[in-house]
Amino acid sequence: MDFILNEDQAMLRDTVRRIAEEKFAPIAAEIDEKETFPKESVKVLAENGLLGVQIPEAYGGAGAGMLAMVLVVEEIARVCAATSVILTTQALASDPLLLAGTEDQKKNFLYRLASGACLGACGITEPGAGSDVAGMKTTAKKVDGGYLLNGAKIFITNGGEAQIVTVLAYTDKDKGNRGISMLILEKGDAGFTVGKHEHKMGMHGSDTRELVFEDVFVPADRLLGPEGGGFRTLMTTFNYTRPAVGGQALGIAQGALEASIRYAKERVQFGKTLSSFQGMQWMLAEMALKVETARSIVYRAASMIDSEPDASELPKIASMAKWYASDVAMQVTTDAVQVFGGYGYVREYPMERMMRDAKITQIYEGTNQIQRTIVAGHLLR
Repeated sequence: MDFILNEDQAMLRDTVRRIAEEKFAPIAAEIDEKETFPKESVKVLAENGLLGVQIPEAYGGAGAGMLAMVLVVEEIARVCAATSVILTTQALASDPLLLAGTEDQKKNFLYRLASGACLGACGITEPGAGSDVAGMKTTAKKVDGGYLLNGAKIFITNGGEAQIVTVLAYTDKDKGNRGISMLILEKGDAGFTVGKHEHKMGMHGSDTRELVFEDVFVPADRLLGPEGGGFRTLMTTFNYTRPAVGGQALGIAQGALEASIRYAKERVQFGKTLSSFQGMQWMLAEMALKVETARSIVYRAASMIDSEPDASELPKIASMAKWYASDVAMQVTTDAVQVFGGYGYVREYPMERMMRDAKITQIYEGTNQIQRTIVAGHLLR
């Protein structure tokens, strides 16, 4: 599969790289230090049409495809991973609407998300239901005209900033996965409240919250897809969003590699630059190999979505892309801290932030242990 970018894709990549360098890189350390959500960065993303890159133009997006989406996420994560989370989470909220939404739902909610009029979130994880989605306790009881939603979600990215939230809940617990439905909530719905702000190891500029639902009435026209179809919609959504997380991990790794090369050329020890020592040369070469290999699988997954969205191999390749790229991000950022030595361990330099930010890419959108299970299941079926 050919991953040579066409003219439009190359232009998009270069444009986003310039925006990222000018707008996001200068504030990356500050939002990490202060744990501040970058509201101004959201405006920049919206003004440049970057919150709906992969969404069709008919619904307010750019219609540029999944590879374009990955390129955008990669370039932003290269300088500020926390800002790139805004993009990946917007996709996690909007992709279920793309896959299962009615025309009215797409024109209403999808347009608002794609155009940048508002942010979205997706409520999946609960205290007893992380990798085991079926272990959740949130319920949506059918009542006259709609559903009554009760329960709570944790670790919800954009939870305190989102105006539109897609939520997973049981409409029929007895049916297991086939009794899970997806509903659309709006900020301001009675009984829907936002809980505590989580203080995390990394991604400090990303808003992560608890969401609480107490007899929230959700009108019937806000059921997303068929009743009982929520689990299937979510699994298909992950086929699209996991490569985006792979792109995020790839960007973090690329940024760490570039910083390490610059530092090795400048830092003098024993009368020589670090880059003159063979041990350092080999270390940088191995980091570069990992980054390029990760790029190949991530771009392959994104290109498959663009050309063969219903391919039977997509779940496997999407899982591989997220799994491998996130492992690479952790390995490369750890090595980058080593290249910088003591300076890599202090906040004056971005290495320790990149290492902390990389870790979550191995966990969210399905832990890498779950990705191994998915890949093995496809190999052995």
